Amino acid sequence: MKFDTIIIGGGLAGLVCGIKLSQQGQRCVIISSGQSALHFLSGSFDLLNSLPDGTAVENPLTAVKELIPLEPDHPYAKLGEERFKERVKEAERFFSEIGIPLKGNSDKNHYRITPIGTLKRTWLTLSEFITCGNEHTLPWKEIAIFNPVGFLDFYPSFVADELRKTGIQSGIHEFSLPELDNLRRNPSELRSTHIARILDKENNLHSLGEILKEKSGKAEIIILPACLGLSSPEVIKTLEKIVGKPVYLIPTIPPSIAGIRVQQYLKDYFQQLGGIFMMGDSVLKADIKDNLVKKVYSYNHGDIPFESNHVVLATGSYFSRGLIATREEILEPIFNLQVSYLKERKDWYTENIFEPQGYQQFGVATTSEFQGISNGKTIRNLFVAGAILEGFNPIKEGSGGGVSILSALDIADKILKNEWVCNCNNTL
Repeated sequence: MKFDTIIIGGGLAGLVCGIKLSQQGQRCVIISSGQSALHFLSGSFDLLNSLPDGTAVENPLTAVKELIPLEPDHPYAKLGEERFKERVKEAERFFSEIGIPLKGNSDKNHYRITPIGTLKRTWLTLSEFITCGNEHTLPWKEIAIFNPVGFLDFYPSFVADELRKTGIQSGIHEFSLPELDNLRRNPSELRSTHIARILDKENNLHSLGEILKEKSGKAEIIILPACLGLSSPEVIKTLEKIVGKPVYLIPTIPPSIAGIRVQQYLKDYFQQLGGIFMMGDSVLKADIKDNLVKKVYSYNHGDIPFESNHVVLATGSYFSRGLIATREEILEPIFNLQVSYLKERKDWYTENIFEPQGYQQFGVATTSEFQGISNGKTIRNLFVAGAILEGFNPIKEGSGGGVSILSALDIADKILKNEWVCNCNNTL
């Protein structure tokens, strides 16, 4: 099976890269072993929320200048300041042009409400989630918070308590519908995805709208847990028309309705462009000759190889087994790429779970052009994107979404321009 580019991993980085390449006429395949970290999406993509010393970042485009000297192996350092800024603006255009409505931009981080009601800095947020430009105040005086009866993955009292600190009064209301009552007979089934499949139905959505309209009273806006809108964000707009006031969502404990919907949307968009998405398959090994990936082999296809001019590794970190940790080392299991990690296991973590953990910054080492390295040599047509990369701490910095998106766009650009050919004699 021959393609222009093989992408290993069907998460955010893999899909963004695949879409950009397919938009320019490349024949691409994405090989994905299963669900990605998008299923845990909070509703936002972070770019850069904090510097390594904990300093809060308000303007990522300015702060990256301070970050690069401190973290020379950081993916943003490999991009460099100017390319970083170009890719950020490209990313904002990318999502707008493919039809994913987002709030925010890179000129200044905005704030979104977390599942426990606190405000968190971020870069881009899906349009249905509640956001504000200031971490101390919100533009409302009275809010109505609703929760399905028995839904335990959302904490309205926590949200109300935090909103009260900003001077907002919040009424808490529970609601139910006959179909939800049937679902509630099995508590394990009362999850956000199951609730959304019920609430997204037209007749149930209208019934919910009437309940919200009656119980919300004088509240200026309505807040719901993110347990509707699995089919489309248009569900929220329909609900707003029925209620007659704005309706916003707050993320819940995973699975993430927004994340599932975004992944499905990106997957469908990729396939509409002619891309091949192979779900439930895993790449096992590769043939490498003259520092080039010649063939890759997957579990489902056995001895039938995939062949291409370029390969993109976007398998994620530990969660999706892009990285494997033993007691002695951290491994990249497909190509045996060089991984940056601390040799002493005691340095991998600290006992205080709220402190930055060493293992969070481990990842695959690459050239400045995101090419993989094996046995000290650059694999010239193998690029590495997303969470598997070395040199950054997505949790401490608030940079996970940005690294995945920007590295994917940059790699796609290199492939389209065949820039890697210019580095054909590079070895380390």
